[in-house]
Amino acid sequence: MDITIQATFLPHTDPEASLAFYRDLLGWEVRADVGQGTMRWITVAPAGSGAAVVLEPPAMAEGLTDGHRTAIAEMIENGSYAFINLTTPDLDSAFDELQAGGADVVQEPADQPWGARDCVFRDPAGNTVRIQQAQPA
Repeated sequence: MDITIQATFLPHTDPEASLAFYRDLLGWEVRADVGQGTMRWITVAPAGSGAAVVLEPPAMAEGLTDGHRTAIAEMIENGSYAFINLTTPDLDSAFDELQAGGADVVQEPADQPWGARDCVFRDPAGNTVRIQQAQPA
C-alpha cells in the first residue's frame, strides 16, 4: 500500500500571527490562503515538502455545543489541544533562530530519556511545536 501524508490541521486564533510564525520565522511557504478575517484556512509547508499543515479556525465542526467550543478554546490556550513534531539537522541553530525571532520557548534543547534531543515552542495559537534533532540514517 502506498499512502503518504497530504496535510494535517492545526488551529489558529490569529491568522496574521500564525503567518508570521510559520512563514516568516520558520521560513515555510504559503501554498493557499482561503477565506477572510479570522475565518481563514492557510496551508503552509517547508519548501519541497509533500506534506503540509493547514492552519484553520478552531472548533468549526458541525454539532459542537458552546461548551465544546469553550473547552477547545481552553485546550488551545494551554497548549494541550494540538501539536506538531518537526525535525532538523541542527537543533541548536534552529532553537537560537526561533528564540531570537521571539518564539515562545517552552523547553530549551535537551537530551530526552527515550534517546531524542529536542526543544519545544508554542506557536501564536498555543499549539505545541516540538523540534527534534534529526538522527543519522
